[in-house]
This record gives sequence, C-alpha cells and structure tokens, in this order.
Amino acid sequence: MIEDAELLGRIAARDKAAMRVFFERHEMPLFAFLRSRGADSETADDVVQEAMLAVWNTAGHYQRASTVKTWLFSIARNKLIDRHRKSSRLQVVEDPPERVDDAPNAEALLIAAQDADRVRACLAKLKPGHLSAIRLAFYEDLTYAQIGAIESAPEGTIKARIHYAKKLLLRCLGRR
Repeated sequence: MIEDAELLGRIAARDKAAMRVFFERHEMPLFAFLRSRGADSETADDVVQEAMLAVWNTAGHYQRASTVKTWLFSIARNKLIDRHRKSSRLQVVEDPPERVDDAPNAEALLIAAQDADRVRACLAKLKPGHLSAIRLAFYEDLTYAQIGAIESAPEGTIKARIHYAKKLLLRCLGRR
C-alpha cells in the first residue's frame, strides 16, 4: 500500500491515478468528520470536493509538519468554517471545562454498547465539538495533539471535550 505522503508527492506531479487513490482512501472518513461538525450531507459532500481540490492544487506545499490525515482534515475543517462564515451561520458555543480528563482510552465506552442504534442516538445528542473530538479520537485514531491541530483548539480543550462526551455517552447508554 502506498503511503499518503508518497501519494501527495505524486499528486504534486499531477498524477491523476494517485489522486484517485487518495480520494478513495479519505473520502468517507472526511465526510463523516464533516457531518460530525454539523454539516448536512450536501454541504459535507461539497466540502469534501473542495478539500480534495485543495489537495490537488497544494499537494506540493505539504511539509510533513503533521500527518497527512491531520493536514487534510484541517483543510476540510477550514473550508467548512469558511462556508459558515460566508453564510453567517457560524455558532460557537463552548462550555468551559472544570477539569481535564487524562484517561487516554474511551473505546470501552463504545464497545460496551452492543446496540448500534443506541450508540448512534446517543452520539447524535452530543454537541458538534464533542462529537467531532470523539469521532477523530476513536474512529480516526488521532491523538489529542492532532485533533487540537485540526480543531484549532488547545490539547487540554480536546481532552476536556472527550471527557465530557464520554460522561454524556455513559449516562445516555446507561439508560434502558
């Protein structure tokens, strides 16, 4: 399997086949991430296309300061924010964290819930910032630092979001 960084090098050289592989590899996770950020299906699809076009046009500028996935998700997040700003629909609501959760793994939270519909229903109740942090941490396997880079938020804020999201999910999943 070709590594993402190598694909970017080929994309920078205008290799359409490399772009196709890159697109197919990242389209669905990127779409799910954008949906978790509150984008409807149509907007998420449009932003995926815009982000992939940006990759095509700027692949040569990737500097390996972060992983390719972090770089790509940051591009998409910024494109989504730009769309919100243009339509004046950007709403940022944050509850200040009282303390940070240093527990690195909440996978047991999702594994414990065997009913996928219940998990989806509980996830749907989370605020966009909490849902995004959970999705990036546990579905995309990104570190707090990588999530912070994508979300333009301090690592402590990401830890707090995940902590509160886990508490809310545990409470929701505990109900029968």
